[in-house]
Amino acid sequence: MKTWGTVAVSGLLIIAALVTGSDLLMIAAAVVAGWRIAVSAWQALRIRLISIDLLVVVAAVGALFIHNYWESAAVTFLFALGTALEKATLQRTRGALGELVAAAPDTATRLRDGEPETVEIWELSPGDVVLVRNGEQVPVDGRVRNGHGGVDEATITGESVPAEKAAGSAVFAGTWLRSGVLQVEAVGIGADSTLAKIIHRVEDAQDDKARTQTFLERFSTWYTPGVMLAALLAGLLTRDVELALTLLVIGCPGALVIAIPVSIVAGIGRAAKDGVLIKGGEYLETAARVDTVVVDKTGTLTNGRPELTDVIALGSWSEDEVLRLAARAETASEHPLAAALIRGAESRGLEVPLIDTAEPVTGHGIRAWIDGHEVTVGTAALLRETPDPAPVLALNERGRTAMWVGVDGVAVGVVAVADTVRADAAAAVARLHRRGIRVVMATGDASRVADNVAAQLGVDEVRAELMPEDKLDIVAELQAAGRVVAMVGDGVNDTPALARADIGVAMGAAGSPAAIETADIALMADRLPRLPYALGLARRTVRTMRVTIAIALVTVAALLAGVLLGGVTMSIGMLVHEASVLLVIAIAMLLLRPTLPRGQ
Repeated sequence: MKTWGTVAVSGLLIIAALVTGSDLLMIAAAVVAGWRIAVSAWQALRIRLISIDLLVVVAAVGALFIHNYWESAAVTFLFALGTALEKATLQRTRGALGELVAAAPDTATRLRDGEPETVEIWELSPGDVVLVRNGEQVPVDGRVRNGHGGVDEATITGESVPAEKAAGSAVFAGTWLRSGVLQVEAVGIGADSTLAKIIHRVEDAQDDKARTQTFLERFSTWYTPGVMLAALLAGLLTRDVELALTLLVIGCPGALVIAIPVSIVAGIGRAAKDGVLIKGGEYLETAARVDTVVVDKTGTLTNGRPELTDVIALGSWSEDEVLRLAARAETASEHPLAAALIRGAESRGLEVPLIDTAEPVTGHGIRAWIDGHEVTVGTAALLRETPDPAPVLALNERGRTAMWVGVDGVAVGVVAVADTVRADAAAAVARLHRRGIRVVMATGDASRVADNVAAQLGVDEVRAELMPEDKLDIVAELQAAGRVVAMVGDGVNDTPALARADIGVAMGAAGSPAAIETADIALMADRLPRLPYALGLARRTVRTMRVTIAIALVTVAALLAGVLLGGVTMSIGMLVHEASVLLVIAIAMLLLRPTLPRGQ
């Protein structure tokens, strides 16, 4: 408000001076608008920095000495106005951070001996159970003990559709319960919550400087003294003080100074609002240059757990009968594939009663006794009659794990499971290709499994049967070939490769403080299409930076030509400068527009 108050008072004084013709009012306008600029210039000089503010102060004071009061008032007023606009813009572009801070809850309803009581957040301890009613905010990170409801997690993941929560589900502080009632056991409270870590990350990222910004700051340390020296020489050679002062004003690279920080803050803020955390300006610039993405398969391109894919019935048996027998036998097994068969049967509406009598056969499968019959699920070694291997071989060739289902030693069918491809993975790969980005799949799985997934998704290259250190070698190999590499993963085994890559991307980072802190880019939602979106936003931000830098440089060059050819005065020069600043700000603000397609 103080900045805008200064601008308002100075503007009113200028209007009064123009109406009354008073030189004193015009001088007063210059002093009101210029004293803050002078203080800023002095503070910079104290740390041996010749700032742009000094150019304006020298030009304004010089104009007063040659009795050009209007020029002095106009220059200081316009510069003060530009500074106020820049501050307002930075505050506006930090809007995403402000919304995150505002989302932090202050109170919670704690259950003590079954009775609800309202307490401050700081009064809670891990293990406390809080009650969240329909329409209320979730006050802590935790796990649902009882209840069922839909939670709006937009502040954390950027998801627009409420996520269904039930007993055992994770919930995050700052999200909103849109339906139902939940009892939540507190795990992360206050500064330990995911929301607090996101706020901290976005705050640090928006303050981080891009390489371009750092270069321009080094450039300005030489540029500003150079402009002052050039103006002095011009004044001495031409004996035209007004020309020298005009050159000082013309040389102010205001738009150049504001172009980079506004673009960075806007780009990172927009990404945060859409559930993508970018570590800082330098990483934003690097992400814009990525031309190769190395993607882990399991849990990234695929769902990360086996699911039922095929049921083949033999003889007079039906598919439902084969699947029901297999699922019932597997109720006595703790093998991961057993759960896939049971889920598959239940998804088809089949009842799967538990059985009491079964024995695992190491390396082959399981043998169970159901309704007086011996039922086996596993390899052909569990059968007394050797069946035609063609069905199993065909499924194995497609990257699926196939198992014989036998009754009393005779094969009655085949069931197969596989880690299924994510529904959105093919579209994400296609979007990366449209951006000219090569996609390399790296996995520890067998080649036939990896090739099957690659064929479904259209990735460019497959590297299979890898150890964690092999993924690191792949990243190093691609970098040695001149590629800018982003590594995408969601597991601890990917950490070395994530660290080595030019950009490390963590998938589904919500609820993982380590991923939020360490990844260069953290995709809060477990959605692969956020990756091409993040890389596209980075490119758009860097493109905006380049456009605004070009506008700033062209403006300075055009004004200098105007001064040398005649016709551009000090006040006109500053007016054009501030107009270029407004144009640069307007272009940067376009980054705040939502561009994430719905459902991604």
